[in-house]
Amino acid sequence: MASDGRRMLVVAADQAARALGLRPAMPLAHARAMVPGLLAMDADPDGDAAALARLAAWCLHYAPLTAADPPDGIWIDITGCAHLHGGEAALLEHLMERLAGGGLHASVAVADTPGAAHALARFGPDAITVVAPGDHPAAIAALPVAALRLPGEVLGALRRLGFERIGPLAETSRGPLVRRFGRLVAERLDQASGRLFEPIEPVAPREMLAHRLAFVEPLLTAEAFGQAIEALLAVVCARLAAAGQGARRLDLVFERVDGSVQAIRIGTAAPSHQPAPLARLLSERLEEVDPGLGVEAMRLQVALAEAQAFRQPMLALTDECRPESDLAALIDRIRNRLGTGSVWRAAAVESDVPERSVATVPAIGRSPPPGWPPGPPRPVRLLDPPQPVEVIALLPDQPPAAFTWRGQRHRVRQADGPERIHGEWWRRPAEEAAVRDYFAVEDAAGSRFWLFRRGDGSDPATGDLRWFLHGVF
Repeated sequence: MASDGRRMLVVAADQAARALGLRPAMPLAHARAMVPGLLAMDADPDGDAAALARLAAWCLHYAPLTAADPPDGIWIDITGCAHLHGGEAALLEHLMERLAGGGLHASVAVADTPGAAHALARFGPDAITVVAPGDHPAAIAALPVAALRLPGEVLGALRRLGFERIGPLAETSRGPLVRRFGRLVAERLDQASGRLFEPIEPVAPREMLAHRLAFVEPLLTAEAFGQAIEALLAVVCARLAAAGQGARRLDLVFERVDGSVQAIRIGTAAPSHQPAPLARLLSERLEEVDPGLGVEAMRLQVALAEAQAFRQPMLALTDECRPESDLAALIDRIRNRLGTGSVWRAAAVESDVPERSVATVPAIGRSPPPGWPPGPPRPVRLLDPPQPVEVIALLPDQPPAAFTWRGQRHRVRQADGPERIHGEWWRRPAEEAAVRDYFAVEDAAGSRFWLFRRGDGSDPATGDLRWFLHGVF
């Protein structure tokens, strides 16, 4: 709550209060009359601004350019970073989950322009909105004019003129709007549509390890950027090594002469403070940078660092003494090109059901994944889902004599089985009595397959006796 000099007003209300009909700008006495025993706390604008700045700095986990948008918003420029989180939708979902885990309720939107993203996040119909490139004018056309961040008196005048939605307002000639309201309305429309660039001032936490280089003449070429990267890494990596840390995520920020900012982000599979591999990763992303009229400064900041164990350097005097190539460097190059989900390794999961006995884990971890328990051999390739086949076999437990898959008949020459696998009853009631009988078979051509029959051949409750091909050896 806050005071306007004469009475106390509600400044903000949480979801529970809004559900009871309370709204900002409502007199506190009115609110307490509606909700007896209402808990009200004094407004703290400075504290709220500081908390918003800290939250904007926390959002650096997702992108190198973030900024507070008072009183209740945050800008996150995810250009070139979404693939590192599995795409735009996956990034937003993860962000919402993290915020909800901290007790914060939010709505998020991704669009081509800050103005469109701001409008959709606050006035859009969904909590998560992803607008396809180029579709932002149509996406905001049906939103109210209040989504354009205009003062209250301007909104009131627009409504009196019959403008309730952005679409009809955007189709109006700019001249009459400028003469009546000044340039603000036209600027907001142009910012939302992308005709007018709207910069954001990114946050740079003091505790973040970073180094900045300013240039006498603006840089324009990839060669010049490469030399600047080497100079920046020489300083940053020396500081990391002195602290016994390695970088896991690096942000390279380009400050252009027109006041705009661009950034690229790289991630590493393991902590590193070696300048050479980090320089190669950053240089490979330079093609995404548009220098415009020139870059007047570059800043390299360590968005994420981890402790790195000391490794004894090796002397490579001969070819036989040289260490093997570092697998982490190759993984880093692929991940930064194709995304974090592009490189992984298989790990065993404690489950007898074949399709649940494997999971994907990071390609490089702190410890190797556990192996599978000893047992009958498994095919190197599982079909998802298992493919139905027509089988000739004697019940209850004889192996197939022949089967037909995708219109091709296979005569079985040798077979091994059955291997019985029961359903995991704790997952769902339908699996309580489920049974699969697996057979490893070899056809006349020497190809080997992994088949199973649903049911034990005697009790109908265990399965419908249908056959499926689950894998190929």
